[in-house]
Amino acid sequence: MNTTVEAAKGADGVTSVMDGHVAIITLDRPHRRNALNYRAYDQLEAAFRAASADPEVRCVVVTGADPAFCSGDDVGEIMAGPKRVSATPAAAPTATPAAMAALECTKPVIAAVNGAAVGWGMELALFADIRIASEAAKFAELFVKRGLPCDVGGFYRLPAVVGPAKAAELLFTGDVIDAAEALRIGLVSEVVAHAELMPRALALAGRIAANPPLAVQRLKEGLNRTAYGDPREIGAWAMGAIRELMRTEDHREGVASFLEKRAPVFRGR
Repeated sequence: MNTTVEAAKGADGVTSVMDGHVAIITLDRPHRRNALNYRAYDQLEAAFRAASADPEVRCVVVTGADPAFCSGDDVGEIMAGPKRVSATPAAAPTATPAAMAALECTKPVIAAVNGAAVGWGMELALFADIRIASEAAKFAELFVKRGLPCDVGGFYRLPAVVGPAKAAELLFTGDVIDAAEALRIGLVSEVVAHAELMPRALALAGRIAANPPLAVQRLKEGLNRTAYGDPREIGAWAMGAIRELMRTEDHREGVASFLEKRAPVFRGR
């Protein structure tokens, strides 16, 4: 593997290395099941921006360090820590920067989903153009369990991928589905044995990277133009809704019950 080009590299965060013309972005917080803290969000944004700007990059593979793809936000830091996201920011809400970096990446993105992709981890998988799953993969839009709506992926991409009714079911229930169900509903295009996941993803990325890069980029742009809505507008609305609901008792109960490992009791306030 050629590792001469690196972006956003660092222990306990996100790493990015080059394999030929393929950038491999890896969430590397396995002790936290690759949950994202502030540093990891910044590094993920930087890695996607770097891949988009680098003319040597023709395709991107995003994955997680085993045993998970991404377990979402690091709840203890993002939602409950001393630096928790403010529910009442002074400025108008804007789309999540890491989400927009992934969605606006000009190169094709393949998500190699090696384990749990839940909460923002499922969002990250949705930002990819193609999703390949290990047999160990699981998916869930868990935001409702924390008393919150999802980020932009659940609104902008999920209905187009699995259909509006199935998207509503996954969002409203927060149910966890396995790789076989994800394949059945079209959330992923392929399920492979765990050991075969990265070889299969890199082989596909290599076939894409072998094609004329400018033509591939225009193909991706054309596919994005067929999607309904503006992801920045949708993302800003989603962040506004998230910040509003972060002031509710139900959100505090969702966080507390998760940290205390007990069933939540929601009261609609």
